[in-house]
Formats: sequence, C-alpha cells, structure tokens
Amino acid sequence: MQKFRSYVLPIAIVLGLIFHKYCALFSVAVPYIIFAILLLTFSAVDVKRMHLRRLDVWLLLFQVFVSLGSYLILVWAGADNVVAEGVLVGVLCPVASSVAVVSCMLGADRETVTTFTILSNLTVAVVAPLYFSFIGTHQDMPFFESFWLILRRVGSVIGLPFFLAWAVQSWLPRLNAVLCRYKGLAFYLWAFALLFTLGQTFDFVFAKGAESLSTILWLGVVSLFFCVLQFGLGRKLGRRYGDVVAGGQLLGQKNSAMGIWMANYYLTPLASLFLAFYSIYQNVFNSWQLWRMNRK
Repeated sequence: MQKFRSYVLPIAIVLGLIFHKYCALFSVAVPYIIFAILLLTFSAVDVKRMHLRRLDVWLLLFQVFVSLGSYLILVWAGADNVVAEGVLVGVLCPVASSVAVVSCMLGADRETVTTFTILSNLTVAVVAPLYFSFIGTHQDMPFFESFWLILRRVGSVIGLPFFLAWAVQSWLPRLNAVLCRYKGLAFYLWAFALLFTLGQTFDFVFAKGAESLSTILWLGVVSLFFCVLQFGLGRKLGRRYGDVVAGGQLLGQKNSAMGIWMANYYLTPLASLFLAFYSIYQNVFNSWQLWRMNRK
C-alpha cells in the first residue's frame, strides 16, 4: 500500500485528463472532502506546539509582497495584463488546504504545516481585498464586503474543521483517538479531491483553449517558472530554519481552487489559467517526491 501511494497522483492526473467532463461534475463535492481531510489531519495536531516561527514570517512576506511586486513589474514592462494578473493571484494564493497530507508523508512537522496553513489563509483574507481594491474588475467593491466574501470561503474550509478537531481533542478524547488511528485515510480522500479538481482544471483549460492561444501559452510558461521558484526558494528557507520539506511545500503548494475563484471573481477570468497550469505542475512534482521517498 505504501508503494502504491507514489502512483496515486499520476493516476489522478491521467484519469482527470481522460474523464475531465465527468470529473468536473463532482467538483462540488471537493469542499466536503477537504473538510474531512482536515478534520483527520488536525486531530493529530498538538495545539500547544503551534506558534509563529521565523519561517512563517518569511513565507508570508513572500506571499504578500512578491505577488504585488511581480504584478507591478510585469505591468511596467508592458506584459500582457492577463499574465500579470495571473502572477498576482498565483503567488498571493494561500497554501493548499490539504498541504499537510503530502508534507507530513514527506517528513514535515505537522504543527508547523498546520500553523502556516491557518496564517496563510487568514493573510489572504485581509490582503486580497486591499489589492483588488485597485486591481481588477471589482475596484468599487467596499473592502469589508470583499473581506467577508473571502473570509467566508476560508473559514468554512479551514477554520471550522480546526476548531471542531480542537473541541474533540478537549472533550471527546476517545473519539479523537479513533480519528488519529484513521488519519492515513486523509491521503486517499485527497486523491479523490485531486481527481475531481484536476478534472475541473482540464475541463476549464479545454474550454478556454480556443481563446488567446498566445496568452495561454505565456500563462503556462510563467506558471511553471513560479512553481519552480516557490518550491525551490521554500526549500532553501526551510533548510535554514530546520524543516526543508515544510518550507518547500508551504511556499510551493497552492490552493488552486481558491486562486481560480479569486481570478474569476475579481480579475480577468482567463488569468485563472495560471492556477490551472500550476495545479498540474505542483501535483506532478509531488508525485515525483513521493516516488523518490518510496525508493529510498
């Protein structure tokens, strides 16, 4: 079963590509699957060990300032505005909700991953409305309305399972022990969530493929560049602060569903293809990491 895990992601990518129309129909189930994944994952977290680390600060600074800085540089250089918007939302996009599944399998500290997952999503809930107040199609939207829209999406997926897991730990220890015993199921739940998400991604790419081919190609190239940059820089920062795996995964693994929603709602919808390509790249890299770990 352990050896099979390294093939789950490639299988999900291939099936998502072949059956993208059918997988896209099940994408509505993904938030509920993610909720179950996080509940199982958070049940094994020692809340007392969660605290802000220097690694978290550097990762958040990159997420906040490199996203805006890259956008401004691309606009100043005369790049396609859709590509600039794709970079903005792609770098600003919070860490994936299910990042703990792969990170912990690769050896990252569970509390470090959980702490940054919460911080990253809350940061986006505050910063994204500020950026979208002068970038995109909803510049006239009041800050608190935009803040509430994003926070509601973040809170229901991240906050609710965390506080539920904390309550179970505190008041229902026997139930928590059962959840901890079966936390390995989170990986297989994630495989289904990934299958449906990738199917939706491929379906979206095919639907937009006839529009602006040159822009789409540039989005694919720039997305690959930032995927390599974020995983590489994250691992370098992680090595400096004692957790190489956590650094790479927390900076590199993105919540593509959240990013695609933000791009479609606040920016030019075509910019969301940056996250669509990114989702494919990051999952290919994750499958390679799992395969290499199993070989070792």
